[in-house]
Amino acid sequence: MDFVAGCIGGAAGVLVGHPFDTVKVRLQVQSVDKPLYRGTFHCFQSIIRQESVSGLYKGIGSPMMGLTFINAIVFGVQGNTMRLLGRDTPTHQFLAGAAAGTIQCVICCPMELAKTRMQMQGTGEKKSSKKLYKNSLDCLVRIYRREGLWGVNRGMLTTLIRETPGFGVYFLAYDVLTRSLGCEPADRYMIPKLLFAGGMAGIASWLSTYPVDVIKSRLQADGVGGVNQYSSIADCVRQSVRREGYMVFTRGLTSTLLRAFPVNATTFATVTLVLMYARRSEEGLSDCEAAQPGHHTQIQQQPSSL
Repeated sequence: MDFVAGCIGGAAGVLVGHPFDTVKVRLQVQSVDKPLYRGTFHCFQSIIRQESVSGLYKGIGSPMMGLTFINAIVFGVQGNTMRLLGRDTPTHQFLAGAAAGTIQCVICCPMELAKTRMQMQGTGEKKSSKKLYKNSLDCLVRIYRREGLWGVNRGMLTTLIRETPGFGVYFLAYDVLTRSLGCEPADRYMIPKLLFAGGMAGIASWLSTYPVDVIKSRLQADGVGGVNQYSSIADCVRQSVRREGYMVFTRGLTSTLLRAFPVNATTFATVTLVLMYARRSEEGLSDCEAAQPGHHTQIQQQPSSL
């Protein structure tokens, strides 16, 4: 039931957060010479005006498809690692989260590649005249046919560099916050405290690895127009800093942080309600402790989806 609740909670988080993610990606990869957007809110307004509200949800199929597999990996690896480590400590939470983040990259990287390509498709057009990809699955199939497995896993190293410490920081921050806030089962404010802890943990996780995410997005969007601009991670960093300065690593940060809190809050709220309903139905109990996602089964959406 924890797994089912996690999937439902993750889906709810994607629905809430995907528009912010689309804005983030557009800002991260737009040309510095001919920028289309002046900032987060201008990007929101432009997408809605030029592409309608559906433009904000471009590429949502990919994270939706990947949720089940990512949550299964995160649950399994994080829980087993905690049991292997023995004691529930903040350090162990970080290590277990880092392990989960590393393993789930197998699904996360191709998923985010398809998401990024779909989000960039038809930029500024309400109805794209030439759609290269029909949907996220078609996107991955076409990339595989042209570039093989290497192409489908474009950006894997940067995804690993982002996800490993990112998940570790998330679980560490969530553990520290829930302990500090005193999230006891009998506390009438337990759920708001869990939501606050989850939201703030998500923000902490993004802040810890955001510069890497900018590079990952640029590498995965590279070649969309038929021309590859970057030859490697180092080349991408070098060109980005030379042309835009070190502030390039904060591109899209506002929309990311605006997205991080509600996504994590929505995820935890949904998980709590699903677990509460299911366990009351099965056991006839009204114990709120049964509804709390335990420290060994905490749930994260990053960004793949942190």
